[in-house]
Amino acid sequence: MTPRKLTDTYSVSPQISPEDAAAIREAGFVMVLCNRPDEENPAPLQAEAMRQAIEAEGLRFDVLPLTHQTMNAENILRQQEIVANAGGPVLAYCASGTRCTVIWALGNAKSQGPDQVIETAREAGYDIAGLRPTLEALAQA
Repeated sequence: MTPRKLTDTYSVSPQISPEDAAAIREAGFVMVLCNRPDEENPAPLQAEAMRQAIEAEGLRFDVLPLTHQTMNAENILRQQEIVANAGGPVLAYCASGTRCTVIWALGNAKSQGPDQVIETAREAGYDIAGLRPTLEALAQA
């Protein structure tokens, strides 16, 4: 597990495994959010297996599978609601952490501005500068 902090309540990570559940709890997360579709993973890493491991550690678990096609306004809002209602720090994961970062950036472009979300992502190790036109459009909407 390699969490990368974007905010005090939202960190992202590449794929985690069931064996990471205790470390996730010890790191202070209260919820794990899976943004990876099951079709991308073998059975031991699919959402239900991860749910069992995470919930066994007393943490909440939610799933919002994302692809480029499903990175839409409805799912941006849903991701924000999940994080806002978590009651503490959330660890979101996908294959590399990029999708989790992109959906965060899309949801925060208006409130933080494109420059800030791009810089925050860069500091966490994600280059999303190519999204600038989309982030600017969202910021002005």
